[in-house]
Amino acid sequence: MKLFVKTLSILSILAVLVAFLVQMPAVQEQLIQREITQSMSNVPDDLFAEDALRITLCGSAAPMPTKDRAATCVMVIAGGKFYIVDTGNRSTNNLGIWRIPAKRVGAVLLTHFHSDHMGDLGEFNMMTWAQGRDAPLDVYGPIGVKQVVEGFAQAYALDSAYRTAHHGEDYLNPAIGRMVAKEIRLEGDSATVLDDGALKITMFSVNHAPIHPAVGYRFDYKGRSVVVSGDTTKIEKTIKFSRDADVLFHEGLSRHIVKQMEIESGKIGNKQLEKIMFDIQDYHTSPVEAAEVANEAKVKELVLYHLVPAPDNKVAEWTFMRDVKEVRPTGVTIGYDGLTFTLPIGSEDIYQENLNDR
Repeated sequence: MKLFVKTLSILSILAVLVAFLVQMPAVQEQLIQREITQSMSNVPDDLFAEDALRITLCGSAAPMPTKDRAATCVMVIAGGKFYIVDTGNRSTNNLGIWRIPAKRVGAVLLTHFHSDHMGDLGEFNMMTWAQGRDAPLDVYGPIGVKQVVEGFAQAYALDSAYRTAHHGEDYLNPAIGRMVAKEIRLEGDSATVLDDGALKITMFSVNHAPIHPAVGYRFDYKGRSVVVSGDTTKIEKTIKFSRDADVLFHEGLSRHIVKQMEIESGKIGNKQLEKIMFDIQDYHTSPVEAAEVANEAKVKELVLYHLVPAPDNKVAEWTFMRDVKEVRPTGVTIGYDGLTFTLPIGSEDIYQENLNDR
């Protein structure tokens, strides 16, 4: 007992001493310097090794407000570059926290033009430019992407001019800070976006009516593959273009929960929200349907993203995933911001990690 009291006393004295020291400006300066050095030098270069296809979920939510999730965004890393599928609100902040190097950007690819899929496009362009991107930003998408890119460019025109005037063209060259719209016209139900011999990106049409066009993307890199569904109902095309993929990121909406939200909206007299909750149930895919797509396509790993609504506790998760295990007992993950997959070349292995833990 005496030893315990003595140890407790020593710990208390140390705690008081530490609390006193961190109030001293010299100590604060050292601590801040260490933190700045670590944060600015700890760039995750290993993510860009060309020995694997890597995918990180940089936004797992949909338009509904949520505390810890950005809106829709998937980062695919291949051949030393990263490609962003959709730039949902707050996703650029995640990329900054993870210290993703701007010079590694390959392109942005948009699935359609709902705000939760493109709301951060202007911010992503601005931040990667400010952080040293060395070429204009290519933005791929279906018909309509040119209008979207031009709109964001106009909205950010004054900001861009201010930054160049402040820092100079040697550092913030307006020719590099611009976006270039790459409008892809689908021939039939698919089109090749890029094919450099190692990486092939295929755009394919999906059903998000009345939103048209709406597309998904498949990435094939040295024998490994990932598919991003975009927003869609359960359709044969998604199964076709997901065939034998290593990982499928598929949107998911819980009709059971959304139906309850519709009913409650009516009870409190919010007719507009009641109407929206009713309407959105018919142009998305339920988690069970997404599991069926993965099974029929013989996908190894299914990741649910664009979660409507995003579950923020275990009860919500259980409700969201109701009946999924009966369809697909294993190989299903509820997506979260930072979820990362590594698919080594020449292997069938799939490794998972949380980028927030680095």
